[in-house]
Amino acid sequence: MRLIHTSDWHLGQNFYTKSRAAEHQAFLDWLVATAAEQQVDAIIVAGDIFDTGTPPSYARELYNRFVVNLQATGCQLIVLGGNHDSVATLNESRELLACLNTWVFASAGLVAENQARVLQCRDGTPGAILCPVPFLRPRDIVKSQAGLSGSEKQTQLLHAITDHYQQCYDAACALRGDRDLPIIVTGHLTTVGASKSDAVRDIYIGTLEAFPAERFPAADYIALGHIHRPQKVVSTGHIRYCGSPIALSFDETGSEKSVLLVEFSHGKLQDITPLPVPVTQPLAVLKGDLTAIESQLERWRDAPASPKVWLDIEVSGEAFMYDMQRQVLAMTEDLPVEVVLLRRSREQREQMAAGEHYETLSELQVEEVFDRRLALEALSEEEKPPLRTLLARTLEEMQQEDDA
Repeated sequence: MRLIHTSDWHLGQNFYTKSRAAEHQAFLDWLVATAAEQQVDAIIVAGDIFDTGTPPSYARELYNRFVVNLQATGCQLIVLGGNHDSVATLNESRELLACLNTWVFASAGLVAENQARVLQCRDGTPGAILCPVPFLRPRDIVKSQAGLSGSEKQTQLLHAITDHYQQCYDAACALRGDRDLPIIVTGHLTTVGASKSDAVRDIYIGTLEAFPAERFPAADYIALGHIHRPQKVVSTGHIRYCGSPIALSFDETGSEKSVLLVEFSHGKLQDITPLPVPVTQPLAVLKGDLTAIESQLERWRDAPASPKVWLDIEVSGEAFMYDMQRQVLAMTEDLPVEVVLLRRSREQREQMAAGEHYETLSELQVEEVFDRRLALEALSEEEKPPLRTLLARTLEEMQQEDDA
């Protein structure tokens, strides 16, 4: 059996006011062509189909058109809900998409068929057993109990996630019987030690920050989503993040984006091959003083007029933001580039935070504003980390409420 593992499409993302529609359309067209070329039996999307719980209409249209276009390849599609996805939004078309060879698993459930299913090859023969685990919300797997301490809640949740995976794996083993079929497990979560990027919001499932990899069941392959950088979770390579198909933040610039072609033979994992996704919208980060920025911009002096390169420019210097904007605009007006983000360097922003210098709110992230306010309080260094954790959990809960 051959499948493609992908995740974190984030259809509908607003990237500093810029639409990613053309990039996503190009990726989805490429994915359909790749599925046909590679003769894959299934595509697994391990969460975060959409960027928000209320995606714009064009994002829904991209999603639906992709499902329809994929039918010509004979490839099955498995869609898992992520922390950015709304359960209601994904479920509203679930029954319709089931008629188009597409399974949608928006939330965890105790229904047996949602714990383990047979994945078929293109010729209709059984190819693998799938445990389709989406993003796990506490309410899906934990019964609330009064009077538990923070550490007790964390332990309870850790055991609940472990038990849920084990139940799914046990159901898969029972469904497999004596057949020579591999077991594939999915997930959308942070594992201990995973390398994140700026676009990845920390998932706080209750009070649990990351799930230990050794608590996953003994599946042949575990297809994960949520982390945007492709990576192995364990040295054996059978637990993988495929990463996002396009750069979702400027700090992902320069890293190759891909999907994973996963092949099984005689019931075992045989090979995993990254398939690079073509870049349709180039991004670049420039750092330095205005003189250095002007020098770096020269690389695009004779570049093609289209597509324009989106730039993140971090300027070091004492100039006011207005003066920096004016000078950078003059430097770039005749170049095939577009300045999407202009800001001072992180080091300078930190230095300026201690003084009375002028800076704009757009230069700061929510966490930075919180840290500035925290610095004004008479708190010890030991008291601050729990408050930062509470902020991250609050932001995550707000996102989940928006997505509900």
